[in-house]
Amino acid sequence: MQKLSILTFINKNRSLPYIITVCFVIFSILLGVSIGTLSIPFSTILNVIFYSVFHLGSIETIDTTVVNIIMAIRLPRVILAFIVGSSLAIAGAAFQGLLKNPLADPYTLGVSSGASVGAVIVLFFAIHIPFIGKFTLPIFSISFAFLSLILVLVFARAVEKSMSVETIILTGIIFSSFLGSIISLMIALTGEELRQIINWLLGSVAMRGWDYIKIILPFYMVGILLLLGNGRELNAFSFGEESAKVLGVNVAKRKMTILAASSLLTGAAVAVSGTIGFVGLVIPHITRLLWGANHVRLLPLSMLNGGAFLVIADLIARTIITPRELPIGVITALIGAPVFAYIFISNRRG
Repeated sequence: MQKLSILTFINKNRSLPYIITVCFVIFSILLGVSIGTLSIPFSTILNVIFYSVFHLGSIETIDTTVVNIIMAIRLPRVILAFIVGSSLAIAGAAFQGLLKNPLADPYTLGVSSGASVGAVIVLFFAIHIPFIGKFTLPIFSISFAFLSLILVLVFARAVEKSMSVETIILTGIIFSSFLGSIISLMIALTGEELRQIINWLLGSVAMRGWDYIKIILPFYMVGILLLLGNGRELNAFSFGEESAKVLGVNVAKRKMTILAASSLLTGAAVAVSGTIGFVGLVIPHITRLLWGANHVRLLPLSMLNGGAFLVIADLIARTIITPRELPIGVITALIGAPVFAYIFISNRRG
């Protein structure tokens, strides 16, 4: 009854979830920029950002070193972490809504592993396609992410024509293991690139800079817009495909759009940050518990919460054993694995 009354209150105050979430996002970004070897006050950060972006105020009294730390090192790192986290979280929410299962996410469906194989191939063979230049890495990652998802669905259909959610997820886990072995093989065969590939696979947004934000941003914008435009359709899918058809949804078209957009976001995120697991699993689940299962609201809130979560996770990764840094994927796995186990046990008991 208490949960029902909270959801009723939220439905009557539709702006409340967004206000709380945006405040959380702003706080996490300021915290991520503020904390480090040199602590910087929030007021200084805001002053520098407003002056650099909008040419408002003055930074004459602020040390040039502090300005450079904010604008050249910490802010791009925090923004990249936010973009990657929001990409994985909204993709996870879309997969879960489409497959009607909270255990579905880019990691468990093998999409992340496919994207990783594409990226490792580029790094291993030093591939650089002239006419796409710096976009070679994300395009390979996205292509392999989408190919991996198609293979998972085809294999699941071959195993079971009804393509139950459990079969799809188990097939995804099998493909993840297989693709992981391909990556291990390439690591075993590599020479000088070994350190670069391993560091990339562990997941990180360190020392990426504004260039990486420019690489991911076009794919991010397209993927986000496509998924946000399918919130109502995902609500219809929650009643089953036949019911969605009755409600006027073009099932085949919308399904492919949602799968393609989710793979696009996952592939682009993996290309710039490496493999970061569990964000797409944990964040949509927590957001759904807090604010309900309406995808019109769930998708944007998952996107914002996922970004804020990864900013905090990156902050923990670079400060918990200062001066050394942990890979961000380690932090998300330490948080995500117990939550995954809890969701799995709850589903089985349910």
